[in-house]
Amino acid sequence: MRTRTAGFLLVALSGASFGALGLFARLAYAAGTDMPTLLFLRFTLAGLVLAGVMVAKGGRWPRGRLLWGLVGLGAVGYFTEGSVYFIALQHASAGLVALLLYLFPALVALIQVALGREHLSRRRWLAVGLALCGTALTVDPGPDAKPLGIGLGVLSAVIYALYVLSSARVAGPAGPLAASTVVPLSAGVAFGALMLVKGPAFPQTPGGWAAVAGLALLSTVVAMLTFFAGLKRIGPVNTSLLSTLEPVMAVVLGAIFLGERLSLRQGLGGLLILVAVVVLARSDSSRPAEPGTAGA
Repeated sequence: MRTRTAGFLLVALSGASFGALGLFARLAYAAGTDMPTLLFLRFTLAGLVLAGVMVAKGGRWPRGRLLWGLVGLGAVGYFTEGSVYFIALQHASAGLVALLLYLFPALVALIQVALGREHLSRRRWLAVGLALCGTALTVDPGPDAKPLGIGLGVLSAVIYALYVLSSARVAGPAGPLAASTVVPLSAGVAFGALMLVKGPAFPQTPGGWAAVAGLALLSTVVAMLTFFAGLKRIGPVNTSLLSTLEPVMAVVLGAIFLGERLSLRQGLGGLLILVAVVVLARSDSSRPAEPGTAGA
């Protein structure tokens, strides 16, 4: 019982840590940094800390095709998704962008159906429908809407869905800690190259550097380590359910520290998206595990 309780607390901490990502990013932007520099600092610092953890635990560094697969996930997959997501944060509220990102579970299901890899039950089709309706409501056409931010938020969900499907085949054999180390380091190198091309724009205030540290250490290192530690204790379904705390926390933190507000329509849309995630997770709990899926 204590192990399960610890698992729930760890995943809740992970969701809250990931939920603070938008807050730290907006504070860092306000201090004068830009997207390439911010993500270079985030992923490089986080990757180095995770590498230290892996060395301390005696983990094995991936090699050969497995290593290059992880490098591709970071330098291409995470680079693309991170770029779109963090640009979206410059044009829409942190809470709205986080809610739109959680469209990705339904998109993963639709892509699997389109590729003929999976057939959806009625419950899962219901979840997809709820997610799409929620997105339609969240894309508020009111006078305060920011079309570019909303569009980029949806695009980040599409890219992340493709990233999830790709990483399921690559990251599993490497193990969670090795994957969580190589992918950020590879993304850091890619963002570093972009930063050199554009010219670095480091934060100009101590508060900006504190936001970068929070982004790298709390919203990346702590979030990842507590996620995997909790996943080991309570399993993927409970972890998926608790992970919906991430966008909720993003909305709360944005309202408290950034003065962000969602309209009633957008709030209802976000709620439908979160309900869809819960329905999808519960539908997975009633299905027998398929061979080879545990590692993914």
